[in-house]
Amino acid sequence: MNRTNSLITLLLISALGIGVTWLVQRSNAPQIAAEQRLRESRKLLDVLPVDAYDNQPLQQPLTLTDINLSHSQLLGGYRASKNGQPVAVLLRSQTQGYAGNIELLIAIDAKGRLLGVKTLEQNETPSLGGHIGDWPNSWLQTFSGKSLSQPPDAGWALKKDQGQFDQIAGATITSRAAINAIHDALRYFDEHRTALIGSAS
Repeated sequence: MNRTNSLITLLLISALGIGVTWLVQRSNAPQIAAEQRLRESRKLLDVLPVDAYDNQPLQQPLTLTDINLSHSQLLGGYRASKNGQPVAVLLRSQTQGYAGNIELLIAIDAKGRLLGVKTLEQNETPSLGGHIGDWPNSWLQTFSGKSLSQPPDAGWALKKDQGQFDQIAGATITSRAAINAIHDALRYFDEHRTALIGSAS
C-alpha cells in the first residue's frame, strides 16, 4: 500500500512538474520568438547604425517594380525610418558570381549615398571570392559613402577595367558582379526615389 501511494505521489508530482514547465514555456513563447526575430533582424540590419532608425524595417516591405536590372535582380526592399521620416532604403539584390548567385543587402540613405553592403548568401570559391561573405567586410566597406554620381558611371568598375575599385584578391568575376549589383541598386534608387522614400527630394 505504501509503495502504491508513493508511486501515485511520484506520478502526480511528475505530472505537475510537466504541466508547470509546459505553462511556463507556453507563456514565454511569444517573448522568446520576438527576441529571436529581433536578433535575426539586427543581424540583417547591421549595415545600419542602431540609432539611425526606430521602426522595424523588415516588417514593412516595399513593393518594388521593374526588378530586373542591368546586371542583377532585386528580391525585396525595406524602408528604415526615424520619428516617421524615411532615413534609408535596404535593397536585397541577387547577381551572378563566379560559382553561383550572390545575394547582397544594400543600404542607401535618403540622399542616395551608400550606408553599407552585406552579403547574405554566396557560393564563391572559399579563400578567394568566398571572402565576400565575411562580416565585417573591409572590401565591401570601401563602397560606403559612394553614390550614383560619386564616382561617375565610368568609375563603377575595377581598376583593371579603368574603374575606381580594387578587386578581392583572386576574385575578378566576384568583384565585378558585386560592383555591378551595387551600381544597379543606386541607379534603381535614383529612378524610383519617390516610391522608395516617399519624396523626390
